Amino acid sequence: MLYVDIPSREEFLLLSDARADACVSIYIETSPRHQELTASKIQMGNFIKDALRQLQAIDFDKRRLAQIEVELNSILDDASFWDMHAYSLAIFANPDSIRTYRLANAIPNQLHVSDRFYVKPLLRALTFPHSAYILALSENQTRVIEFFADVPAAEMAVANLPTSVLDAVGKASLNVQKHGGVDDKIRLAQYTRQIDHALRPIFVQRDCPLILVSTEPLASIYRSTNTLPHLVDETLFTNAEHIGISELVTMARPFMERYYQSQIAALKPLFETRAGQRRVTTDLSDAARLATQGAIDLLLVDMDSVVAGIVDEQGSITFTEQDDALSYGVIDEIARRALATGAQVMAVRQNDLPKGQHLNAILRYPL
Repeated sequence: MLYVDIPSREEFLLLSDARADACVSIYIETSPRHQELTASKIQMGNFIKDALRQLQAIDFDKRRLAQIEVELNSILDDASFWDMHAYSLAIFANPDSIRTYRLANAIPNQLHVSDRFYVKPLLRALTFPHSAYILALSENQTRVIEFFADVPAAEMAVANLPTSVLDAVGKASLNVQKHGGVDDKIRLAQYTRQIDHALRPIFVQRDCPLILVSTEPLASIYRSTNTLPHLVDETLFTNAEHIGISELVTMARPFMERYYQSQIAALKPLFETRAGQRRVTTDLSDAARLATQGAIDLLLVDMDSVVAGIVDEQGSITFTEQDDALSYGVIDEIARRALATGAQVMAVRQNDLPKGQHLNAILRYPL
């Protein structure tokens, strides 16, 4: 099981708006397996030393430097903190506070020291929260399992959800059916339609993917009667009657990842249309200025790319060398300004962007 606690959109904005004389952002690759966390702790220890070195190089106040050192080592030396983890750990510390988030997506090890936190990798967790539902369906059993990023997976109690074909159509109806024939398929359709009716009030207001776990012909019959908008196109073909919740979630995660990737791919025609209307830019300098002006409607940013610099109040960029405690990631700052003006911001992989670009933005009006 993954132990995760991703920030809400409000927390993300608070982190991105935070300013201090020193803000240390650390991302560590971790593992749900406790025995594999030793390397993570060693990496964090090395990052703490490097962060302190960077601040010493700019003659940072020694008393406040000591406060940061205490904050970071309070995490490193806390044995109970290292008991439960997912695939990444994000740490944000300044002389006055420290926050941590355990993330379900893998983020490469990295350290950033500046006057603000480096929060762009958190956008991936907000873009794809690794939350979904599983409909484990057979003739003898119906289960709906919810797994969110911040709570353990659990079976849902759904009002009026039939528990089996027998529950849906009744014993008398089953006695007259011809197994494998038309009558059988009619009763399976009645069963799946009742399931759809029970789920619709719940899922019509939720945009998390629903993953079907079933076997044929029931899987195809369910799809023919389904009206839920976020049913994943792929089916996990297996009989889930004797598979536990944790194992089902593990089996379903790759389907969820592919579903999220399909959502990104579906945006390509929109970008092509807006490009023809002169409402797309991939230029960092233009994006910084337009984000400052509130002109960005949709922004895709490379979740792994880091470009150091400073963005002034008008949105002009001054590029600097990396590993400089006086600068910060300009892509991070562009994303922050776009979010603050109501843009939809998504952290994606390099392959999802135009070749060689750090971002891709749709504008609210033509350039």
